[in-house]
Amino acid sequence: QVQLVESGGGLVQTGGSLRLSCAASGRTFSSYAMGWFRQAPGKEREFVAAISRSGGYQYYADSVKGRFTISRDNAKNTVYLQVNSLKPEDMAVYYCAASPVVSDNVQEYVYWGQGTRVTVSA
Repeated sequence: QVQLVESGGGLVQTGGSLRLSCAASGRTFSSYAMGWFRQAPGKEREFVAAISRSGGYQYYADSVKGRFTISRDNAKNTVYLQVNSLKPEDMAVYYCAASPVVSDNVQEYVYWGQGTRVTVSA
């Protein structure tokens, strides 16, 4: 089992930034690729970014490329998502998740956190 707890969400103005964190406990964190997904009201959960076990490979959705950065610190069992230049369409609940493989497919992820809400004001 891997337990994931997100933090760092909040209210920010358009163009602002946040740093989301996801702390993991349980089985070996570095054994899993990690991903961030988001879900806006009335919409399906969508892929945002993923990072390999070592952190050497990152993969982004086109909608966030150049604005968001995923990183991880295996010594701290934590994955981060730096979100910059926020737009109203970025407003959602952001979830971190763990997978055996780097993937943009929600079905590949086996452990999920409870989410942290990001609200973007115009």
